[in-house]
Amino acid sequence: MDYLLYHILRGFTWLNHFLPLRIHYAFSDFLYFLVYHVFGYRRKVVRTNLANAFPEKTVRERKTIERRFYQHFCDSFIETLYFSQISPARIKKRMKFLNPELPNQYLKDGRHVLVSLGHHNNWEWMCSWGLQTQGKFYVIYKPLHNKSIDRFYHKLRGRFGAIPLDKNKTFRQLMADSSKGTPTISGFLNDQAPRKNEIQYWTTFLNQETPILLGTEKIAKKLNAVVLGAHMQKQKRGHYTLTFHLITDKPKETKQYEITEKHTRFLEQIIKDEPAYWLWSHRRWKHKREPEQSATPAK
Repeated sequence: MDYLLYHILRGFTWLNHFLPLRIHYAFSDFLYFLVYHVFGYRRKVVRTNLANAFPEKTVRERKTIERRFYQHFCDSFIETLYFSQISPARIKKRMKFLNPELPNQYLKDGRHVLVSLGHHNNWEWMCSWGLQTQGKFYVIYKPLHNKSIDRFYHKLRGRFGAIPLDKNKTFRQLMADSSKGTPTISGFLNDQAPRKNEIQYWTTFLNQETPILLGTEKIAKKLNAVVLGAHMQKQKRGHYTLTFHLITDKPKETKQYEITEKHTRFLEQIIKDEPAYWLWSHRRWKHKREPEQSATPAK
């Protein structure tokens, strides 16, 4: 069954690739009507998340964000399918990296680079970064339970030279590259909800007590890696830009949790500036802090 589902997905995206993107967006509009108005997909989760994150906003303001989120959510789904067949020339026109020299210079200097981003705008399109660099580029991901879907995304993310890397194998792989003197650049989605037994640090994020994974900070200090934030912006349907921002290039000089706090605040500000483009249907706050767990951020 998994084998069949995978080839159905591949066949569907191959057929869609012959249609102009405006037809895809017409389907996205129809999908939005079904997902939001008919089925109300995770609408309660989205409304709760928005209410908790933006208590200062009116119900009407949050409703506007909610509708725009669902419209973008459907666009992102369509764009991700389109990405599986798009040509290198076309993706370069639609996904523009505004300052590729920043990470590339660190790679030329022999430094490892860790890029922190979240589920904001169309994060899957960042996988086209492999067309902009000569460095070894890892996309850190959490394997999906459905093997067919996981295989589909694995192939999609690796189309333009990116290497999908299981998050549980990341540290070992980067250490192996470091021992060989091979600088790498790795993209981390740092707004993932950790499992309860993985929680080591709590902070306040979008007005709520939130557990944060420490993997980026730990790896940065171990490898003396540069940490960058990635700010992706939607210019219009099917057109994005991405700007890299330096979080630190001296990780060993930072205090405990300082890197984690910096990349968390970076993402938080991006979401506040463009709230409709974050993944509000994600159950980010499913765990509650126990009284004995620290929630004191680094200064």
